[in-house]
Amino acid sequence: MSYDVIVVGAGSMGMSAGYHLASQGIRTLLIDAFDPPHHEGSHHGEPRLIRHAYHGGSSYVSMALRAHKLWNELEEATGTSLLIQSGVLNMSSSKVYSYEQRLKDASQLGIPLELIDADEIAKRWPGIRLTDDFTGLYEPEAGYLFSEKCVAAYRQMALAEGATLLPYTRVESIEANVNGVSVHTQHGVFHADKAILSAGAWFKTLEPFIKLPIQSVRKVVGWFQSDESLFDTKNFPGFTLGSLEGGFYGFPSIDGAGVKIGRHDLGASWEPGDPLQPFGAYADDERDLRNALETYMPLAAGKLIRGSVCKYEMTPDEDFIIDHHPAYPNILLAGGFSGHGFKFSSVVGEILSDLTVKQATQQDISLFSLSRFHL
Repeated sequence: MSYDVIVVGAGSMGMSAGYHLASQGIRTLLIDAFDPPHHEGSHHGEPRLIRHAYHGGSSYVSMALRAHKLWNELEEATGTSLLIQSGVLNMSSSKVYSYEQRLKDASQLGIPLELIDADEIAKRWPGIRLTDDFTGLYEPEAGYLFSEKCVAAYRQMALAEGATLLPYTRVESIEANVNGVSVHTQHGVFHADKAILSAGAWFKTLEPFIKLPIQSVRKVVGWFQSDESLFDTKNFPGFTLGSLEGGFYGFPSIDGAGVKIGRHDLGASWEPGDPLQPFGAYADDERDLRNALETYMPLAAGKLIRGSVCKYEMTPDEDFIIDHHPAYPNILLAGGFSGHGFKFSSVVGEILSDLTVKQATQQDISLFSLSRFHL
C-alpha cells in the first residue's frame, strides 16, 4: 500500500507529527523499531520539565508557548492529565550562568517571571541551600509533563484519525527521489510521496541514507528519599541547577516517589547496537546525583529509591535539527534534540506536519537548519 507520508521513528516527535498529519486527512504510516511509548528512546522515565523562559532566544520561547497550548489541547481531547503547572525554579551560580538574556526574551512575550536571590529562595523553599553567588529565576506557569502518557495520548489520537502504526519494525534501508520514498523493512517495502525521519538516538541506523552530526549519550536519573514536608508536589517546584559541579534538573516527590534528579552535562557515548549499561554500572551514576543533592538539597539526599537510564541525542551546539534532507526536498529530518526537546514535541509535530502539507510553518526554525554544520 502507498501512503502520503511515512514517519520513521514514532517516539515523541514522530508520534506527534503522525497525529497532526492524520488529523488533516493525510494517509500516514508510522514505523517504529519498538512499541511506543517504550524504554528504548528518550521519552521514558517521566516526568519532563516544560518551561517558557528559555535559553537560546525568542524562537525557543515562542515554540515553548505554542507547545504548552498544544499539550492543553491534547489533554482536553483525550481526557488525560498530562501537564502539571508546578512552577519551575531555575537556579544558577553567577560563576556559571546569567539569566539576563533569558529575562529579556521572556518579558517581551509577557511570560511572568521572578528574579530572586539565595535568601529569598531559602525562605520560600527551605529545603534548598544555596550560597550568595546563586540567583533564582522562578516561572510560576511552568511545570512538568508525564512524557510516556503524552506519547500514548498522541498515539491514541493518531490512530483514531486513521494513521497506521507498525511497531517492532526495523528500517533496513531507504530509497528516494523527488517523486517518492521507499522504506525497506523486515516486514516489506512501503512507499509514500514524502517522509519524516525522526529516529532519535537511533539515527545512525539510517546511514548512509542520511548522516547527521548527532552523538547518542547514555544518561542516568535517580529518585531519592526526601523529606515530604519540604519536597512533595504541594511544597516544591520543578527545578534546574547550574553549578560549578555541573548542570542538573529535577522534580518534586510525586506521590511519594522521591525527588527525581538528573545531570544534563556529561554522559557516556552510546551507539545503536551497543548494550545500554544499567544504572549503577558506573560509580558516578549515583555519586554525581547524590553529591548535588547533598550540597544543595540535603534533606532530599536520602537513600536511592530507584535509578534509570535513557539516551540523549546531542548535536555539537545542543540546538535541534529540523530541516529537509540535503538531497531530497520531500524528506524532513527531525533530530538532535539534545536532552531538552521533549517539552517541544507537541509543536515540533505541528511544525513537521505544516512543512509537509503547506511547505511552511509559523514558527521560526532558522536556528535548526542542517546547513549550520557545513556538512
